[in-house]
Amino acid sequence: MSLELDFALEMAKTIDTLTMSRYRALDLHIETKPDRTPVTEADRAAELSLREMITARFPADGILGEEFDDLNPEAARQWILDPIDGTRNYLRGVPVWATLIALMENGEPILGVVSAPALGRKWWAAAGQGAFTQDIDGSVRPIRVSGISNLADASFSFSDHIGWDAFGANSLAALQNSVERVRAYGDFWSHMMVAEGVVDIAAEPELSPWDQAALITVVREAGGTVTGLDGSDVMESGSSLTTNGLLHDAVVSIIANS
Repeated sequence: MSLELDFALEMAKTIDTLTMSRYRALDLHIETKPDRTPVTEADRAAELSLREMITARFPADGILGEEFDDLNPEAARQWILDPIDGTRNYLRGVPVWATLIALMENGEPILGVVSAPALGRKWWAAAGQGAFTQDIDGSVRPIRVSGISNLADASFSFSDHIGWDAFGANSLAALQNSVERVRAYGDFWSHMMVAEGVVDIAAEPELSPWDQAALITVVREAGGTVTGLDGSDVMESGSSLTTNGLLHDAVVSIIANS
């Protein structure tokens, strides 16, 4: 797996240069997709570049990305790509956005790279090899989830209120009222903070496969737990609940009973 991880990190470095070159550009071209979400020229250029690199190195592998059609969908190995997670932040000049690169084998995430160049941060993991981050000064360190075991002492991060009603009208409020601290760091960052141990719970009610595939291996290798908000398989649920593991059952119970 070191070959694939090294390759994914190389790709992330290349894409960081591309995305940063158009970040805060006054002439950035923006469109609205049919689902009413924005897409920029940088999103599409980044995904095309990733696809070209993967196809050249691993031509038999499949590719699932946000902006273009699936490639080799029957392949046992699938690269899952989100060229810019947090496009609205990207186009507004907010630095909380990242390129997400994941590799799945037989439906199971086995590798994840999360690169946030505007924050000067990167996180990565491969199955059985631990989880790591690169700090803004370039130093690399292993990461581990927190040891918080009481909800009343926990910190919870999410993005916004949209989509929570599908899990009960009071689900978000009930969770917020059960913890010590609530912040909306949002998108990939909430989940990477759980992996680092600085946040204990992160949750999103509406996610696509490319929004979460890269996050899963990082969190699991850091000792955390990732499922859907109802405790189901995260890649099939369309939602994501990330915790330090110690709090997971309690959070699922709160959501289920609200």
